Amino acid sequence: MLNKQEFTSSAVPRRLNKTYLTSNSLVLVAALLLGCSGPPPGRGAGEVESAPNAQANFKVETVIGNLEVPWSIVWAPDGRMFFTERPGRVRVYENGRLRPEPVYTVPDVEQTGESGLMSIALHPQFASGRFVYLAYAYKADELRVRVVRYREAPNGLTEPKVIIENIPAAKYHAGCRIRFGPDAKLYITTGDATDRSLAQRLDSLAGKTLRLNDDGSVPQDNPFVGNAAVRPEIWSYGHRNAQGLDWQPGTNLMFQTEHGPSVFDGPAGGDEVNIVEKGKNYGWPVVHHVETRAGMEPPLLEYTPACAPGSAAFYRSSLFPQFRGNFFFGCLKGVRLIRVVLDSRRVVSQENLLDKKYGRIREVAEGPDGYLYFSTSNRDGRGSPASDDDRIIRLVPAK
Repeated sequence: MLNKQEFTSSAVPRRLNKTYLTSNSLVLVAALLLGCSGPPPGRGAGEVESAPNAQANFKVETVIGNLEVPWSIVWAPDGRMFFTERPGRVRVYENGRLRPEPVYTVPDVEQTGESGLMSIALHPQFASGRFVYLAYAYKADELRVRVVRYREAPNGLTEPKVIIENIPAAKYHAGCRIRFGPDAKLYITTGDATDRSLAQRLDSLAGKTLRLNDDGSVPQDNPFVGNAAVRPEIWSYGHRNAQGLDWQPGTNLMFQTEHGPSVFDGPAGGDEVNIVEKGKNYGWPVVHHVETRAGMEPPLLEYTPACAPGSAAFYRSSLFPQFRGNFFFGCLKGVRLIRVVLDSRRVVSQENLLDKKYGRIREVAEGPDGYLYFSTSNRDGRGSPASDDDRIIRLVPAK
């Protein structure tokens, strides 16, 4: 049986101290922000790549090019692809073509650093209600995140209704992934807004997983309902900046990917995959990396050096039978996909795919056609874009 320590790439200091805030650290941060030294070599022109451990070969095909930081991808029941671009645009791809104009542009989005228009989710009954949910950063007294529900109409997205707002945010660590769970509740991951202390404060929405009804009301079975000292929206806490979220087929366990410290707030590395459960504390900033403490949940997987996981998706289709039930996530700094083989809560194995081939990878999602899609994030200020970046790319079985 493999455990999280066996997947750690190198040992790191266990405690944050003032040495991480020296001028040398600032130089390291600047170096990290420079990204790759040249454009990624992958063309996305049908070249064949492989997952050797799974004995699977696949073609890599560019679906859409010349985008600007595509962040989140979903599909409507009729097969249309909806996706977000961080500057505030919602785009639609249908019948093999990208609509030339956005279906909607968020008027009050605040794009700064890692923030902007982030996640999109469609209501489980989208076919009848046409509800679309967006999570984005906006400027109030300071940077905040809100989730808004819209109704799709022939002229775009209409009837905006705020589901939740005033979620603390910052230029960095603003979250924010939204997704409906198997229970038809809306789950929202939030960042700590670069204020470490907020993740443990139960009167703050920062550094949490939130759970809401589809209209923004609070489910009565949330873990802290009835406690006046705790925000009732909270499902889990002690998170730094989770941006990937999906449920394991068969068990309905919630898996999240989460960014670890970035030198200014702790020793570098410590990225995580977590199984997130009702009312539990995931430790940040009290524990991180492979530290443990009673009453705080350790990660299932931990990555040092950092890979910067920005997404999460279980593969459910039979088109790639070798991948069925596997957990995938895209890596920004790690410039690869990671495939994890699981047996319920137990990690069986993992392997890197497309390592250093396509640059920074943000989203990963399974399409209704059974292909595995991912988006690049090479125009986010930290990468070196190819001439047609950013792109949405898919993996197609090779004959």
